[in-house]
Amino acid sequence: MDKMLIAGVNTRALAHSAYALGYQVYSASYFCTADFNSYHYKKCMLEQKPYYSCGTLQESYNQIELKELCSEWVDDVDYIIPYTGISPQMFPSSKVLGNKNVENVENKYKLYKFLKKKFRMPKTFLLSSIVEALEIQAQNSHKKYLIKPINGSGGYGVYILNSKWLKDLNETALKDLLIPEKFILQEYIQGEEVSASVISTTKESKSLISSSQIKGPNSKNNGQNFIYHGNLTPYPGDDALIKKTAELVIDELDLIGCNGVDMIQTPEGIHIIEVNPRFQGTFECTESSLGINLIQTHVNACNGELISPPPPDKYCVKKILYASEKSLIGTLKIPGVYDIPLKNVIIEKGEPVATVIGCSKNPIKAMSKVNNLIEKINNMTKPVVKSNLI
Repeated sequence: MDKMLIAGVNTRALAHSAYALGYQVYSASYFCTADFNSYHYKKCMLEQKPYYSCGTLQESYNQIELKELCSEWVDDVDYIIPYTGISPQMFPSSKVLGNKNVENVENKYKLYKFLKKKFRMPKTFLLSSIVEALEIQAQNSHKKYLIKPINGSGGYGVYILNSKWLKDLNETALKDLLIPEKFILQEYIQGEEVSASVISTTKESKSLISSSQIKGPNSKNNGQNFIYHGNLTPYPGDDALIKKTAELVIDELDLIGCNGVDMIQTPEGIHIIEVNPRFQGTFECTESSLGINLIQTHVNACNGELISPPPPDKYCVKKILYASEKSLIGTLKIPGVYDIPLKNVIIEKGEPVATVIGCSKNPIKAMSKVNNLIEKINNMTKPVVKSNLI
């Protein structure tokens, strides 16, 4: 039995698929939820306890700590799949199943510099001062701009630049935005947020499926409203150009295995926003819509075998529910609900509560299923109004 280590912020879905294929699964993750049982060995950074706060991901997570958590397994396993939150460069390249060096892809400014000559991309600047950002905004008052971390995923640390910040530069409200010393300023493109999952052998690539992003209510987590809330697969419209553009991007970057391309579709054409050189948040929906095991598809591609994906036979919606306020969570053992926290833990405002997935032959019905489940979850949580809980 081959041994596979999967490491990342949340490895549940990937571990489940690897386990189903018969791998001996080693899992190292930040979250280890109550419904996570598809593994042989696991270690978790976050230890959930009843009536204790789970804290916040941004303040508590560190990829170096995650690497150290699973360091004793690295020599023993046959394969390593790094997922969201940890770079493959943290591990021996000979064992990494997928892209080995992703620095020029994960670094959003380097990616922009590399792709901008061949693809539509929003104008992007590398800056180290909010004042510089505000000066660019003043010179282009008809445009909106986003502030983004140079590296990062999931929409964390992304803000719309606000010209009113100029008078608040020394105020706590601005400092609380947690803007790093160096960041990118990116033109905000108004349009439809779409993406595509692409499988590649480096010699050839094929889009597996398209998707549209789901916008949730504005997160109360430090004022951010770009955090990943979920997706619908496949994109409910003509996706030929979406899929073809994604293939061209993956070919240009010479990536291998399963990767994702995030785009904005406008009347002028498709703009490339980011490239994810790993499995995407659409993982479960892709498997359900296509009826495939995505880990097997990834392994085959890394070994030079490219499958022709079957056409999707259903629509699948994934939503991540975030706490609208500091909440005490009840028992969420409901079909269709995943990443379930332990009973009676406290979830901080703006942090993820659970993942909800629903599928149907009709996208509206799939969305309705998910929204009904979210309503059930909300009825099983209660705010922590006054407490001496930790």
